[in-house]
Amino acid sequence: MSALPISKKGKTVGEVIEEAVRLAGDILLKRFNETKTIKNKGPKDIVTDVDLEVEEIIFEHLENNYPEMSMIGEESYDGKMPDGFVWIVDPIDGTRNYAAGIPIFSVVVALSYNGQVIAGANFDPKKNELFEAEKGKGAFLNGNRIKISDKTEMEKSIIGMDLSYNDNGAKFGFEIIQKLWPDIQTVRIIGSSALGISYVATGRTDLYFNYNLKPWDIAAGILLIEESGGIATDRKGEKANLFSEGILVANATLHKTFLEITDNMKWRS
Repeated sequence: MSALPISKKGKTVGEVIEEAVRLAGDILLKRFNETKTIKNKGPKDIVTDVDLEVEEIIFEHLENNYPEMSMIGEESYDGKMPDGFVWIVDPIDGTRNYAAGIPIFSVVVALSYNGQVIAGANFDPKKNELFEAEKGKGAFLNGNRIKISDKTEMEKSIIGMDLSYNDNGAKFGFEIIQKLWPDIQTVRIIGSSALGISYVATGRTDLYFNYNLKPWDIAAGILLIEESGGIATDRKGEKANLFSEGILVANATLHKTFLEITDNMKWRS
């Protein structure tokens, strides 16, 4: 497609995204040590009043700039994905961490066009780290270009994963780690899939996998990985999209090795 549209306030998509995540980040930091209202969405899935507040504020900011565009968010998604331009918002990725006072969480805002992510950012307000990408223009961390790890051996690699909200995701994920161990350096489970993927994009970790995710978890991440030179697929090894149930991200060599090692394992099915 052609250049991304300018907002009615004369701002670029990138500028609007950065403003949105930083606005959200200010609220998350302010509320971090305050008492929060917590409700269960599922057996292992929660939502706080801060999630709802932040999502509403982000939506308002995006609508003020691009009133013609649709929006979906983790806390308001009705199961329908509109055509055309659609904003995708995760007000807190790592809500369980945030609610428990663990300072590992982020805000995700991405823009898709007919289901393809074309711009997005993942912002960690605690570390003031902004991971951002625009299709065809590279991936950046706080304005500096980033690239995926160039490691080619599992034995030298740091593997990231999360347990997912699906019980099989945890069970099958640990089976993967048992299969890989001890022929890897170590494993990291940080409780934020968005940050887990972003860390691969910037070369902090070398591979990340998760059994079951939603569009807002991976919207910015898929683009960050691809624009940093990596590969993002689903569990079967097919190119990842917003509605891929699971995700695997790494450089081409480690991605291929992982698929070979885990062939026919339950996590892959």
